[in-house]
Amino acid sequence: MSFFAPPPRLETEVFTRLPDRFRQARRTAWSDANRAGRPVDSFLEGPSFDRQGRLYVTDIPFGRIFRISPEGEWEQVAQYDGWPNGLKIHRDGRIFITDYKHGIMLLDPSSGRVTPFLDTVRSESFKGVNDLVFGPRGELYFTDQGQTGLQDPSGRVYRLGTDDRLDCLIDTVPSPNGIVVAPDGSFLLVAVTRANQIWRLPLHSDGSVTKASIFCHLHGGPSGPDGLALDAEGCLLVAHTGFSTVWRLSPRAEPLARIASCAGWSTTNLAFGGAGGLTLFVTESETGSILRIVLPHQDSLSTPMPGKGHLIGRLAGGPPGP
Repeated sequence: MSFFAPPPRLETEVFTRLPDRFRQARRTAWSDANRAGRPVDSFLEGPSFDRQGRLYVTDIPFGRIFRISPEGEWEQVAQYDGWPNGLKIHRDGRIFITDYKHGIMLLDPSSGRVTPFLDTVRSESFKGVNDLVFGPRGELYFTDQGQTGLQDPSGRVYRLGTDDRLDCLIDTVPSPNGIVVAPDGSFLLVAVTRANQIWRLPLHSDGSVTKASIFCHLHGGPSGPDGLALDAEGCLLVAHTGFSTVWRLSPRAEPLARIASCAGWSTTNLAFGGAGGLTLFVTESETGSILRIVLPHQDSLSTPMPGKGHLIGRLAGGPPGP
């Protein structure tokens, strides 16, 4: 982004943090592979709001799902043998999780039970699924990141259609992470963490992807772009983990704002919520905090976000919400 003048800096505040009763720093198999063996007490991801305004987040290394009240009170909904990352709430109330160990999972929020939904592709395990989004016609898009990177640019992006057909849209991505879909379903934007880029994948009527391109380059840093969100103006919000920042980019990839973390460096994912959906909430995983900020021109952020479309066919489970 060096072609542009520095965008305005906007400051966040801490909305809430993981209570100490849920923290016990220790090494895990996940931290051995992803945090150089350092002990961790949590790693928050996957923020998503339900209809009651409660925020769900995942905790990857300990297989936990938390629910946070509008007042910032935490409760543990589930703990299981998995590494949950992305999380999206279906219009019928079902909670979908991308689990690095197991594939796509379903959470029953009343019982805390987590069950498989899609655990293989043609009997082959995924590399390690990362994030997901629902398209406008009910299709499910998700990234399969695993340990891919510049040394192994074989990460994949999948689409599960409403007819149960699973298609690999691209398999040459060095670390596909966050994902969003255009409101009209014409393209995907994918965070490519290890390349410090956002890729644009045009979606054709026959379901194919051609002319995949780079939407923007980030400047660099120890990590790269992680979670993504689109606002009602078509601007892209990018959680730049390792740089304590969320960037707001125009539909033409011009940097419009730098939203700065007031806590640690690990800004991993984000979601709109609060009254009227006007507040941006950010998971900061270094300190186990949830940050928030009301963005300027908040009236332009009040329409529903992409990814809330209802699913039909195998993905159906009741009438769509309002």
